[in-house]
Order: sequence, then C-alpha cells, then structure tokens
Amino acid sequence: FWGATVITNLLSAIPYIGNSLVQWLWGGFSVDNATLTRFFAFHFLLPFIMAAMTMIHLIFLHETGSTNPAGLNSDTDKISFHPYFSYKDLLGFAILLIALIALALFSPNLLGDPDNFTPANPLVTPP
Repeated sequence: FWGATVITNLLSAIPYIGNSLVQWLWGGFSVDNATLTRFFAFHFLLPFIMAAMTMIHLIFLHETGSTNPAGLNSDTDKISFHPYFSYKDLLGFAILLIALIALALFSPNLLGDPDNFTPANPLVTPP
C-alpha cells in the first residue's frame, strides 16, 4: 500500500502534468483496491519488460556496435564487434550471479535490516 502511495506522491509533485500522470497510471487519484491491482500488475510485468529490453540490446546493439548503428560494412579486415562484447557481457553476468548466489548462501543476513531480529512483544499491537 505504501509503495503505491509513494509513487503517487512522486508523480503528483511533477509540475503541470503530475496530476494527469497519476490519474492515467492508477485510473484515479485515490489509492484503493483497483490501484493496488494495477501496482502489483506493473511490478509483475516490469521484470519481463526489462528482460525484453536486454534481449533487444544484445541482439541489435551487439550485432553492429554503438558506433555503427546502421551496420554498414566499412572494413572487412576488422575484428567483429559481436562476439567479444557478447562474451564479455556473459562473463560479467556470470560473475555477478555467482557473487549474488555466494552472498545469499554464505551470509544471507549480511544485507538484512536489524529491526527484523527484534523480538516481538505479544502485549503490544502495532500502530
């Protein structure tokens, strides 16, 4: 609930178009069940959109290179752009994934919040 409220407040702070953006995004200004449904739907779709953009990047940019977006062949003796940077991306992804897995498996509480380990008091209800 608070995530949708934060997004609503951030969008509504944009001059001139903030209110219109909020109403377009949530279908209204209030944060209610329909708003939360849209909020969860956006959060479900966002990783797929990011994966699609990554694939488009890998396919098109690494095919021709950022300095040659039209893909024109200026010199056939040059080393091709695609294999080097594709393997470099794969290696970087593998190293990042190994580091993340090692962090999650060997010290999972390292990035945790200390408040998660505060013992609960059954006589006090949260506000």
